[in-house]
Amino acid sequence: MSEEKSGVLPTVDHKPHAAFFRQSGWLMISTIAAGGLTFGVHFLSKAKSVNETQYAAFGTLLMVVACLPAMPMQMIFAQQSAMALATGRERQLSGMIRLAWLWTFLGWLALALAVLIFQKQIVAGWRLPDTTGLWVTLFLLLCSLWVPMFSGVLQGRQDFFWLGWATIFGGVGRVGGAAFLVLLLGLGASGMVGGALIGVGLVAMIAIWRTRDLWLLRVEKFDGKSLTRQVVPLMFGFGACQFMFTADTMFAKAYFKDDQMAPYVAAGTMSRALLWLVLPLATVMFPKLVHANARAEKSNLFGIVVVGTAVMAICGGLGLWLVGPFVVKLVYTSNYIKEATVLLPWYAAAMVPLALANVLVNDLLARSKFGVVPYMVILAVSYGFALPALLNHFPGRVEVVLQTLGVFNLMLFLVCAWFAWGVKEKPKPNGNS
Repeated sequence: MSEEKSGVLPTVDHKPHAAFFRQSGWLMISTIAAGGLTFGVHFLSKAKSVNETQYAAFGTLLMVVACLPAMPMQMIFAQQSAMALATGRERQLSGMIRLAWLWTFLGWLALALAVLIFQKQIVAGWRLPDTTGLWVTLFLLLCSLWVPMFSGVLQGRQDFFWLGWATIFGGVGRVGGAAFLVLLLGLGASGMVGGALIGVGLVAMIAIWRTRDLWLLRVEKFDGKSLTRQVVPLMFGFGACQFMFTADTMFAKAYFKDDQMAPYVAAGTMSRALLWLVLPLATVMFPKLVHANARAEKSNLFGIVVVGTAVMAICGGLGLWLVGPFVVKLVYTSNYIKEATVLLPWYAAAMVPLALANVLVNDLLARSKFGVVPYMVILAVSYGFALPALLNHFPGRVEVVLQTLGVFNLMLFLVCAWFAWGVKEKPKPNGNS
């Protein structure tokens, strides 16, 4: 997966697309393998120590981690790394990495203190079995803050080979650790979250080690104002995407009981697997477009990624609709097979427009076309207000969550499509904001 020794990363217009397909294919293989391993954790829902309450608690704790701004953080570091390597500002990148590393740790310490003070209220509010899972989740949060930072650097320097292996090792650690903690120690939800901590910790260690040549460089001062102008739109734009992807479970947990949440978590786990198929395409595309934009080069990669994502997302959604009920029966207990099967088509349908919108967002923000960001934020905020209002109006209707999610994901895709194809922006000097 290495590029030319000269350090100049060629765009796809300068040679055939073989490198892109090789890299995205490898990431697709590694993502699916890791996703399959991660999905194996859910087989533990049949263990004696994992009842409906324990499994619902596991889903809630995972969604707490999923609400971290992991996507915007990774894309920020991917963008800054690709741009720094394209313009010879590696020492400035080193300073940014170290500063972010320090501040994420200090922020985590403040959060740990707050959890220590309010742990009883948190356990009661989220209906957790005990505090063990909460504290395991706290350390999982720390690793989950560092993974997008250093994985973003790997992505930005186009080290997709090790990005893929880190993902696979993370999946092995997650399922192996969870199996040991649940089956041998009987830890229930805490053991399943503990497996996630082991897996994410492995990814963090690999990414930190593989990027040491950059963050160990002698630091040079960077332009904080220029960095802010680039980072803020990325944070809000990708943050809006992540909110649309993860917030539904947190809202559902507040309105539904454990016997409703368990099948909801099951359907959500399977439906989000659609993104395992298509995200690697955008992951490989993003740093290449940033690099091309920084050097005022042209690339025709975007169209290929859009078509590939559309085909795979739609076929994956139809496949999940057809074979999903059989997978549910294989993996989950009979207590909520019927409910999970009913929710699957709605969940899968809601993921397809989100997958397509993700590609458009990657293209727009890689090219510093930040005009779409305010509209994305407005949509995300509107979704945050609309969902609880509808749940209050239709109490007990779990499918309302997914119908609302699908409508807002479709609107997100249409807004991004308008800015991608309908709005013509003047090119910016050197591709910088």
